[in-house]
Amino acid sequence: MSETLPGKRYGRIAALAVVAAATSAACSSVEFTGPTAQGLECGLLDPSFLADGGVGRDGIPALTDPPFVTLEEEDEVLYVDDFDRVIGVEIGGEWLAIPHKVMYRHEIVNLNRGGEQIAVTYCPLTGSALAFDRKPLGGVEFGVSGLLYQANLIMYDRSTDNSLWPQMAGIARCGPREGERLDRRPVVEMTWGGFKVLFPRSMVVGINRERAETYSFNPYGSSYEFPDNPDYLGFPIPRIDERRPPKERVLGFPGDEDYPPLAFPFGWMEMRGDRWVAEFDHGGGSAIVMWDGDHRAAVAARPVASGRRLTFEVRDGAIMDAETGSVWSVAGQAVAGPLRGERLELVADSYVAFWQAWVAYNPGTEIPVG
Repeated sequence: MSETLPGKRYGRIAALAVVAAATSAACSSVEFTGPTAQGLECGLLDPSFLADGGVGRDGIPALTDPPFVTLEEEDEVLYVDDFDRVIGVEIGGEWLAIPHKVMYRHEIVNLNRGGEQIAVTYCPLTGSALAFDRKPLGGVEFGVSGLLYQANLIMYDRSTDNSLWPQMAGIARCGPREGERLDRRPVVEMTWGGFKVLFPRSMVVGINRERAETYSFNPYGSSYEFPDNPDYLGFPIPRIDERRPPKERVLGFPGDEDYPPLAFPFGWMEMRGDRWVAEFDHGGGSAIVMWDGDHRAAVAARPVASGRRLTFEVRDGAIMDAETGSVWSVAGQAVAGPLRGERLELVADSYVAFWQAWVAYNPGTEIPVG
């Protein structure tokens, strides 16, 4: 069964708790020192949470159009284990997987495929995976600035050089593009084993045998991503909310003037079972969150297929719509039943991040309770 407890602001989801704490934002001129030394006017970043990552600009090299291979090209995918997490993005009608093992060392992948120009980004420190449309900016490529804000990756765009974009904000906070917002693209994040099952015709970044060892482990350490680990390698990040473990993954939704931010913790959903689904209001319309414990995945979508409004529930261990009894994957695809082959629209502004990082960027976040 699905959980449809009444909530005041989010329709049929469980009652939500609110944290009132907020971080301060200082308007100042910031002088960065270290390998990227340069004076920058930065009106919206609090200097106390800015940090030099110590690697310098492009010290972590972003990729542009790395080679992708099919799942059958086994020699090129030996570096990825079934339990590893991957970021999935659809470009030009084709699903691509970019493993965390690649993103640990590159953080940004600029893609030009199928007439689209997308930047897929991952910050290993904050566990945040987002994709952005580069076309509105003229196809500009993004690089790793070497700077951090609240322990989160700060990107720079290579056309204006000094325009800096904190990844989780998705807005330029410094430089000529200050105030410009990036258009987000939906991503699905799950285990590699789960992704192969749901997207058997997809492609993945290929790494040949000679280079596989470089990508075979997490350079931040095997314990860095433990949910209870409070260490962000000493980089400043506010701990303003202790309702969840600092590095528990959550599926989050930024707020706006009408709705506060919202986050679904993985541990909370896992307690509901191997499959779970709930409906709530987001962005002026209905949305659902689907959880698949086998694939360690949480994905948000609009409950509409072929122009038809659907309601969802968990029945016999599967996510189904009540109207037709079709079975749906956590990625919003009907895999059995009358609607097989139909797809739900994924919610583009939802993404996964560690709890402490999420709430630092989204103070006042509501989470399910009970």
